[in-house]
Amino acid sequence: MTTNSSRPQPADLLAGFSVALLLIPQSLAYAQIAGMPPVTGLFASALPLIVFAPFASSPYLQTGPVTLTCLLTFATLHGAGFVSGNPDYIVMGGLLAVLVGVFRLLLGLLRAGWVAYLIVQPVLLGFTSAAATLILLSQLPKALGNSRAVPGSSTLTDATWSIGHPGTWHPSAVFLSIVTVVVMLGGRRIHRLFPGVALAVVIGLIYSAVTPDPGLVVGDPTGLPEGFPSLRLDLPWGSVGTLWVGALIIALIGFAEPAAIARVFATEDKTFWDANRELISQGLANITAGVSGAFPIGGSFSRSSVNRMAGARTRWSGGVTGLVVLAFLPFAGILDPLPQAVLGAVIIAAVLGLLNLRELFGLYRQSPTDAVLGWTTWVATLWLAPNVHWGVLIGLAATVGGQFLRPIRVGPTADGSEPATPSDEQRIVVDGLLWLGSHGRFERHMSEVLDDHPGRRIVVDLGPSSVTDPRLDELVDRLHARAQAHGGSVVLATSAVAVA
Repeated sequence: MTTNSSRPQPADLLAGFSVALLLIPQSLAYAQIAGMPPVTGLFASALPLIVFAPFASSPYLQTGPVTLTCLLTFATLHGAGFVSGNPDYIVMGGLLAVLVGVFRLLLGLLRAGWVAYLIVQPVLLGFTSAAATLILLSQLPKALGNSRAVPGSSTLTDATWSIGHPGTWHPSAVFLSIVTVVVMLGGRRIHRLFPGVALAVVIGLIYSAVTPDPGLVVGDPTGLPEGFPSLRLDLPWGSVGTLWVGALIIALIGFAEPAAIARVFATEDKTFWDANRELISQGLANITAGVSGAFPIGGSFSRSSVNRMAGARTRWSGGVTGLVVLAFLPFAGILDPLPQAVLGAVIIAAVLGLLNLRELFGLYRQSPTDAVLGWTTWVATLWLAPNVHWGVLIGLAATVGGQFLRPIRVGPTADGSEPATPSDEQRIVVDGLLWLGSHGRFERHMSEVLDDHPGRRIVVDLGPSSVTDPRLDELVDRLHARAQAHGGSVVLATSAVAVA
């Protein structure tokens, strides 16, 4: 059970500390996905979490560096012509984080939390699967201990070269990568709170201490800086016009994941979750990340789950996590000997669950429209890498275009026949994609149904792949109130199971 208390609970201390053990090595790894120095991952995990906690709505949601947001960060900065490793790249990453934060803050203040559902589930599924593929491929050279410096080469060509040249593999890197993946995936089978990442880091540090050549390590070439981040407001504000489109995409896509996490937890706990308040907290956290030398951040499903299972009771558990990371910063140098292969393998193990290829193939059985949207986004994202944000825009354009090619319809059943239902009930099947852009047409169709069937219980079958959103909930509430005036009702059903 969560608590409405505004004060931290004893259980929050243990939960926040447990998440910090996972976050510290993850943040180093995820920073490299964004093209940033590892220490900036620690900066993104300290002060932003402390600022985030007082404003958060969910008691479980943990923010910080996450894979998709880091990949989008790299894509946005790379697409704008900035090269990873250059000093201006880091500064532009800070500006990008501030812009993401401003967008989320404004959306929250304008009570526009519904925008989290602007990108439909098939598009999000296609994008996350393609992004996970790209992230996995990008870490293969690190996990195998080989690399090649070819200007302009793609993630796919680098990964193919690394796999195809086993003579260049570093034995220590391969060994540590296998151990890390086994420890992380095997630990999950033992218990979801098994500290697989922390244990893999300890193994890597011990191996580095007893082995003369552990391969590339985190501290190469100058070591992790120790100390607290420096706050700076002198960001290159003149470059806002270059980054604002990418920042808006990150603000929307990056919020979809924490929104889904928080809604699931709120539903299970039968508690209220405020999307607008979460947008405000995420916005403030990103602004803090930007001025403290970090990059855009978002909500993490894995760390939020650990936080919940570790017994978090209030939103202050996230603040505890930030404090632990902040206290660790002066001692960050102890991670200098950590082999880079461990970080690469941590990312590989983490993104395996995002591939979702089975779900993508399953879209064909659920809905041809969903399948086209999902696979179009998947192909576009891979094809246009590293500019992966264009894959999302193409998926969104396909969603809009689909409304003209196959507008949403409602009817008794998919084949037009009357199903066997109680005399006072009318089942309606939705044909087409039900999302924010088609709500108006859906409401007009449903108004006609209510006029034709006064006083009856209308069951709206959304199908197996549909996902509701707050605007749809409000729409159904209006239809239900209208039906009640004539002695009827309106309820939703998913996969033939009605839900009031």
